[in-house]
Amino acid sequence: MLHLAVPTSRPRHVITETDDVARALDDAARRWPAERGNRRKLLLRLMEEGHRSIVDDNESGADARRAAVARTSGALTGVYGADYLKDLRADWPE
Repeated sequence: MLHLAVPTSRPRHVITETDDVARALDDAARRWPAERGNRRKLLLRLMEEGHRSIVDDNESGADARRAAVARTSGALTGVYGADYLKDLRADWPE
């Protein structure tokens, strides 16, 4: 297969097919059999899926934090009186 260099101002990245990369590509070929013969496309699919996973994790983490804030909002209402800080600071040196 002939690969022609395409002019671009974008950075290029070279990845050596180590044993780990080969295993990942082999697994990707089983996941996306239509692209089995094109390891470049498989590598791009793996990158896209990895990115999607990170974005999904970030979004679900943010959702969990928002839910925790909503769940605990107001939990300490009334625990500290109006003069709490004044009383706390009363014995502080001036």
